[in-house]
Amino acid sequence: MSTYWAILERAPGSKLRLTKLDDEIYESFKTEFPDFDPAATIDEDEMKSKAGKEKWRNWMKQYEEKVADYNFGTLLRANPKFEYGEKETIFVVRMQFYAIEIARFVISPRT
Repeated sequence: MSTYWAILERAPGSKLRLTKLDDEIYESFKTEFPDFDPAATIDEDEMKSKAGKEKWRNWMKQYEEKVADYNFGTLLRANPKFEYGEKETIFVVRMQFYAIEIARFVISPRT
């Protein structure tokens, strides 16, 4: 994650692309999760609740054949204001990471 953080420090988010589908992922994410605030601290309990898991799982299905390893686990900053650290990260699947980080790039190009 230190490599990713180094990239975030050097390049504005508006210039970064995580996948070739960033625009599609962002639009779909915005539609499915209209109340999600990428600048806020993620409520991990809500995200991983039964209802939260089901909503995310249903949304991610559309990327099963489009994004390699779409459901592999990775670390995500719970709050975009902080660097990666033991207390600042949560474990999510890759599509959650992509959707949230892409949304963070859009709302705050320096995120």
